[in-house]
Amino acid sequence: MATLADIAVSGAINLLSAFIFLLAFAILRLQPFNDRVYFPKWYLKGLRSSPSRSGAFVRRVVNLDFRSYIRFLNWMPEALKMPEPELIDHAGLDSAVYLRIYLMGLKIFVPITFLAWAILVPVNYTNNALEAAKMVADVTASDIDKLSISNIPLKSQRFWTHIVMAYAFTFWTCYVLLREYEKVASMRLQFLSSERRRPDQFTVLVRNVPPDPDETVSELVEHFFLVNHPDHYLTHRVVCNANKLASLVKKKKKKQNWLDYYQLKYSRDQSQRPQMKTGFLGLWGGKVDAIDYHISEIEKLSEEIEEERKRVLKDPKSIMPAAFVSFKTRWGAAVCAQTQQSRNPTLWLTEWAAEPRDVYWQNLAIPYMSLKVRRLIIGVAFFFLTFFFMIPIASVQALASIEGIEKRAPFLKSVIEIKFIKSVIQGFLPGIALKLFLIFLPTILMIMSKFEGFVSLSSLERRSATRYYIFLIINVFLGSILTGAAFEQLNSFINQSANEIPKTIGVAVPMKATFFITYIMVDGWAGIAGEVLMLKPLILYHLKNFFLVKTEKDREEAMDPGSVGFNTGEPRIQLYFLLGLVYATVTPLLLPFIIIFFAFAFAVFRHQIINVYNQEYESGAAFWPDVHGRVITALVISQLSLMGLMSTKQAAQSTPFLIALPVLTIWFHRFCNGRHKSAFVKYPLQEAMMKDTLERARDPNFNLKAYLQSAYVHPVFKGDDDDIDEDDLLSGKMETESVLVPTKRQSRRNTPAPSKISGGSSPSLPETVKNGEP
Repeated sequence: MATLADIAVSGAINLLSAFIFLLAFAILRLQPFNDRVYFPKWYLKGLRSSPSRSGAFVRRVVNLDFRSYIRFLNWMPEALKMPEPELIDHAGLDSAVYLRIYLMGLKIFVPITFLAWAILVPVNYTNNALEAAKMVADVTASDIDKLSISNIPLKSQRFWTHIVMAYAFTFWTCYVLLREYEKVASMRLQFLSSERRRPDQFTVLVRNVPPDPDETVSELVEHFFLVNHPDHYLTHRVVCNANKLASLVKKKKKKQNWLDYYQLKYSRDQSQRPQMKTGFLGLWGGKVDAIDYHISEIEKLSEEIEEERKRVLKDPKSIMPAAFVSFKTRWGAAVCAQTQQSRNPTLWLTEWAAEPRDVYWQNLAIPYMSLKVRRLIIGVAFFFLTFFFMIPIASVQALASIEGIEKRAPFLKSVIEIKFIKSVIQGFLPGIALKLFLIFLPTILMIMSKFEGFVSLSSLERRSATRYYIFLIINVFLGSILTGAAFEQLNSFINQSANEIPKTIGVAVPMKATFFITYIMVDGWAGIAGEVLMLKPLILYHLKNFFLVKTEKDREEAMDPGSVGFNTGEPRIQLYFLLGLVYATVTPLLLPFIIIFFAFAFAVFRHQIINVYNQEYESGAAFWPDVHGRVITALVISQLSLMGLMSTKQAAQSTPFLIALPVLTIWFHRFCNGRHKSAFVKYPLQEAMMKDTLERARDPNFNLKAYLQSAYVHPVFKGDDDDIDEDDLLSGKMETESVLVPTKRQSRRNTPAPSKISGGSSPSLPETVKNGEP
């Protein structure tokens, strides 16, 4: 069991690590040759020029202004100065609302911490239950646990204090959640109403288009929407399976990078042309001229790309039963996206199209009917991944208890009893070991999400974040508590009757606060400081700059600003919400560590969002209902854990009063979703009509068709000439006028019964319409 001294050693190590990271960042960010690493967002916006272009050579490489080094922490107040409306204009609503998660953490936990330390800590400390338990049951405990609920004896009336505080903490948390939900919903609607014109505002994604023997997918889509949305349909673009073509283009780009490298190397030393081996990773095989080899490889790939491009454009099998359909107005798009298009609910499925940057093109080629099977497979795989990960979690918990190890392996006692080694093992090593185990998990979960078939980066990240959060609850939180408690109290379990075991677990659960304190310091202090240093992007940029960069465009591509990383960052934040809410009434000592994390992370990520991150997409804070739901989940878990703990304390009179808390919390969650969630999943027709009306008044001659024509072209075709004939591209065509075109069979407008092909029908219209006359 970690003691105050062990926590102090861990705190010193992590504070020193954080200080070193911040000092290194302060020095590196001031150097002119690192300017593109630490301020890439301003370069991408065209608002910053390289300071290394002019002046003496030394000044172009090293910052000689020593006064700037004295103010090495001035980036923190600078990051806090930008007002939120300006931040939204600069970085987008997603980034601004992401920062509000940290701010919400401060709003929740600062008052809770003051209350807990003012009321609960004195109530817990002025008891001696743990001292008595040590003598009777040989329970492992430390001075830290005397500040927790474990130090209160059985049947004590003092438990009423914890119940009252649980109600106070719940009501305060719900109040903050409600205010934040209202605020973010208002920000989203304001953002959508004031936002500039975007293609996704006029476009829906149509999937599971039924096959038709008489018409191509493009003709079928055009006919269906001309019939059912005659006044608002504008144009469409069918989806193609260009994954192989995209793979060839990516391979060619890699070869081109190597060619640039060897050409640059040869230009610096022309005494000998560069050589390379053609085998695996260049480790074996025949030696060839590297420049000539890559030129020939690029020529071969160019031919393959051209052949594959022609195949995609002409082969009907490469056309998927899906299309991006654009409308003349936002109102028309909103009606289509939010209504059922056919009597058969499995056909002509519509949803809002993601913005072009957000589209994950590879998954558009997945047949819609296979998605459920894919998601079932991934659900089973995720279950086994979560289950088998308990093994390394149990190993980490073995490191978290020196006393428990000594009882089972006494031969190690002489080594681990050295004071400093013991403090490092208990206070620092468990946290860093757990963090190392979790390094590759986000990548694995993202691969799973991609296999499931989500068609936008934002939905991929939200799905991955959900699975990551479930994983953290089961393995990091519950796994750490249960395996740690079982190992820590192993001797007590063996030597006591079965009906006493739940009581021992009830006492042991709050003792795991020491492990989580060490984890918070490793991940939330030193880890956040490492985020601002950006060591990996720094090294990669200079390697690319030295070996590959020949032009300013190459230098811009060498920058790796990254993004917020919602799929990894948000679940990590939610773990801190969970720990703070669970231990607020159990072990308040943990709360100050939580507050330091939220405050420090808020400053760091605000700086990164302003100066570094270049968000890949803009979803208009569509992720907020997930954030709200996870905090509610943490709140319910904290209430249930307190009920379980109270049941082991024989507080029969007070425990029933906790039953109402999870019921009220779940009701509150349903109320919030009913009141505000629709703002995140639907676009109000009133807002759409207002936006359309204002836009027509301000810019009545705007050519919307030209604006939307190439918005949803697959990236591999973006290099094509703008005058490509759409009759060839993807075997489809873009209509210039929304009028009925001749079809190869009778129009569905004249078909009162449901069509066998589409499953839908339209009421009969005059015969003149059938012939395409207005």
